[in-house]
Amino acid sequence: MSSRIASGLAAHDGGVDAFAEAASRAQLGLGGARADLIVVFAGTPNLDHVDDGVNAVRDRLGADAALLGCGAQGVVGSGRELEDGGVVVWAASLPDGDVQSFHLEAVPTGDGHVAISGVPEMRDAAATIMLADPHSFPVEPLLAQLGEDYPGLPILGGLASAATDPGEGVLFHDGEVAGGGAVGAVLRGVDVHPCVSQGAAPVGPEMMITAGEGNVVHELASRPALVRLREAISELDGEERAMAANGLLLGIVIDPNQPEYERGDFLVRGIIGVDQESGSVSVGEHVRVGQVVRLHVRDARSADADLRRVLDRELSALVGPPAGALVFTCNGRGRGMFGRPDHDAAALDDALGGAPAAGFFCAGEIGPVGPRNFLHGFTATIAVFPG
Repeated sequence: MSSRIASGLAAHDGGVDAFAEAASRAQLGLGGARADLIVVFAGTPNLDHVDDGVNAVRDRLGADAALLGCGAQGVVGSGRELEDGGVVVWAASLPDGDVQSFHLEAVPTGDGHVAISGVPEMRDAAATIMLADPHSFPVEPLLAQLGEDYPGLPILGGLASAATDPGEGVLFHDGEVAGGGAVGAVLRGVDVHPCVSQGAAPVGPEMMITAGEGNVVHELASRPALVRLREAISELDGEERAMAANGLLLGIVIDPNQPEYERGDFLVRGIIGVDQESGSVSVGEHVRVGQVVRLHVRDARSADADLRRVLDRELSALVGPPAGALVFTCNGRGRGMFGRPDHDAAALDDALGGAPAAGFFCAGEIGPVGPRNFLHGFTATIAVFPG
């Protein structure tokens, strides 16, 4: 049997009533089908009575369904982006699938380290959805460990964005509201297509790291990294140099086993420091000798083109129309990047042919590049569910 997905958006900030309205719209969209997975995102203005709000969702869609979600700066749904409020409820009937929800906590071990409790078995999983509190949970070390334990497993999600200070996080797990950690769902028997748009365009030549350690690149093509980057910038055309002046990024190839590299093959990271004396360059990711890198630039046009390219590529691989999607978009995108509302939501709505989609504005996005999962910034990460 095929999956059936529905979503409901409450655009007003009515507290519990907004949760109930969004859930009722999703219930109507399921047309009587049983909900197996419910995902809820609620803007900050609706979190005063969040326990009652979650109960209202479960009353309408079923208390036996796995439920996860979080408080958010803003939400995405029905082709719209509400950047500072709203509630969206996404519900999926997955008759051939199995859903295992979880709640993870970071527990101090007493020796300065942290252990993660509650990690479920993910063997044979098709994908994992994960939402984390940015103040209380070490996402990147966990992603690295899961990458070793379950190579190739896509993990998609984002960092909750409602709380600006530690101790104020809001995560939903089944019928509970948690103040920290991470929540999620392991999906088995469900086809999920991950799409990660990093919103950047490659420019200039590909270069190999010939000396480097940690997050410091000492040499590119056997020359000081800073010298080689300056040469690459000087070779750009005028438009590319102008974009580079607004923020230069470095794309790092993660999976080298390909004859040539395209946009999505690079993990895009910021250049965070340079050493004028040694000519070394520090980036926001660990590097190793032999990796190929390329300069990247980011602006609204390149971000738009990258999102549409990623969606076209992944959706062309589907046999039939998609059932729906979850979207995790950076809170640095929206009007601030594109100068107009609803950009990512509208692009996704166009690509999906109106199939139900829901998501939120994240404080960081989780998704795969090549065989590994990373925490990103300024991306739109999407989990597409075929019909």
